[in-house]
Amino acid sequence: MTITTVILAAGQGTRMNSKKPKVLHPLLGKPLIYYSLEAVRQVTDACPVVIIGHGSEEVRKAIDDQAQLVLQRPQLGTGHAVMQAAPLLQGVSDLVLVLPADMPLLSPDTLKRMVAEASRNRGPVTILSVISDQARGFGRVIRNPEGEVIAIVEEAQATPDQLSILELNVGVYCFRNEWLWQALPRIPISQKGEYYLTDVVEIAVQDGLAVGSLTTQDVAETIGINNRAHLAEATAVMRKRINEYWMVSGVTLVDPEATYIEPEVAIGKDTTVWPGTYLQGSTVVGEDCEIGPNAIVRDTQIGNGCKIFMSVLDQALVEDQVDIGPFGHLRKGAHLCRGVHMGNFGEVKNSTLGPATKMGHFSYIGDATIGSEVNIGAGTITCNFDGERKNPTEIGDRVFIGSDTMLVAPVKLGEGSRTGAGAVVTKNVQPYTLAVGVPARAIRKLEKK
Repeated sequence: MTITTVILAAGQGTRMNSKKPKVLHPLLGKPLIYYSLEAVRQVTDACPVVIIGHGSEEVRKAIDDQAQLVLQRPQLGTGHAVMQAAPLLQGVSDLVLVLPADMPLLSPDTLKRMVAEASRNRGPVTILSVISDQARGFGRVIRNPEGEVIAIVEEAQATPDQLSILELNVGVYCFRNEWLWQALPRIPISQKGEYYLTDVVEIAVQDGLAVGSLTTQDVAETIGINNRAHLAEATAVMRKRINEYWMVSGVTLVDPEATYIEPEVAIGKDTTVWPGTYLQGSTVVGEDCEIGPNAIVRDTQIGNGCKIFMSVLDQALVEDQVDIGPFGHLRKGAHLCRGVHMGNFGEVKNSTLGPATKMGHFSYIGDATIGSEVNIGAGTITCNFDGERKNPTEIGDRVFIGSDTMLVAPVKLGEGSRTGAGAVVTKNVQPYTLAVGVPARAIRKLEKK
């Protein structure tokens, strides 16, 4: 049975009180609509259709080529929104799965169960409901004495008796394709001048057709984001899900309540993550590492057996057995090879530190290529920017850089060379040569080791 999907993302989300379209508000580093797109990808290979409206250009840029986009203008309700997908989906599949873009906790498993229930249902429509005493603005599911769904009443139109019903319609539907497109034009216009998708349930009943239903037991899964309090609530649930997944997978989270891991992060077994740590973006952490406390790691690859203590790593590459911190800062393009030590208050940008190199405290390395087993003394600075260009520094293997050395780029230090404390190096230093002073000058050759 073939399945296509429609994601409703046209609403303004006025209660978010924001210039940003609601579906682009971030939840653990990803826009809300990301979670709907990821969920439907696990249900069907068909490219989803996303109905956009408010902030359409921003949403279009965020989604890029992940979906077929259809503009709803004017925005006349959910039923009208689904109608806009007719030219793309009419006659294309057996079932059409419709869901909102502001319900990020919906699981692929629930959507698969929805499709399975719709396949068994002889009628044309299947709804998802939840039993909850927190209405959240959802419509009420009305059943007849035999337990059959006969209507959905929006909260604003519900009577006091109907408002007491605990079965809520959460706005997820699965339709028979051939029936859906002839039913949508029959939706009556509401007093607000909109066409509600919920009215298709009554249309099916009027046609003498069965309305199927699936009731999820996970109330949290049906949290819809209407304001920032809901966003915080959903974030807490998602964070707990992700943290529990990694703990079951062999990662120690010392305090899960104080650990923030975004959905695309990967972590190896027997790694320990300490409190106050944020693992963000496409970060990959190897096995047997210690991360934190109070580390921020974004879009960074970390090898095995590393220790990252109270530091910030952003778009960096860290090989095995590296230790950093406290208060280290790796910026974009930093590459620390195997066995590098980077002490407190060090910063590296767009530079490679070779194997077993040691970088002392209070140092800045930018636009540099540094060999293996180099000692970078405390207070070393690569003076890489001349006001117009970023200039490179090259340091060979086994160089010893004395404390407070200024390396005025472009400059090269040959293999085995040394600088004295406080040197200002403005010219290249030959291999196995000692340079001292301001400006630094070579004073003697050194014995090769």
